[in-house]
Amino acid sequence: MNSSSVGSDRRRRFDQLVGVYHQDMYRYAAWLSRDKAIAEDVVQEALLRAWKSLDALREDAAAKQWLLTIVRRENARYFERRRLETVDVDNLTPSQEALLAEAPDEQLEALRESIYELDDDYREPLVLQVLMGYSTNEIAELMGLKQGAVLTRLHRARLKLKESVQAEEAG
Repeated sequence: MNSSSVGSDRRRRFDQLVGVYHQDMYRYAAWLSRDKAIAEDVVQEALLRAWKSLDALREDAAAKQWLLTIVRRENARYFERRRLETVDVDNLTPSQEALLAEAPDEQLEALRESIYELDDDYREPLVLQVLMGYSTNEIAELMGLKQGAVLTRLHRARLKLKESVQAEEAG
């Protein structure tokens, strides 16, 4: 097999894996970072890192967890490298001001805020299970935990969300 054939096979394999899992990578990055623009940056960095280390992936069946692990690590690197920028609300452009004036779905926004306020230890397994459909075994493997620890974190996350929603409704 010549080198161009090997290169095109590698490219084909990468394109196939990314095509299947790109949306999951983005969704996971968005929930980790809490920001769509940051999520896009994180996914781009994760794709670059995945390309460079594609030969380390022995079985394509493990690709989803492999890619999401890369996203998780890139998200951590992103926040280690960058300080978050602040925005001066007195100097917004008209389009930025219009975004502030939109009427949000208050219940959905309250639930989203409650999820964002959870500690990462609780938010991450909840997002993996509820939004991405992972089993507790898959979450345990991805996060490097025992299944019992994942079940405990999921239970506590749900309790904390319930408390938060009830407090919001009462207050």
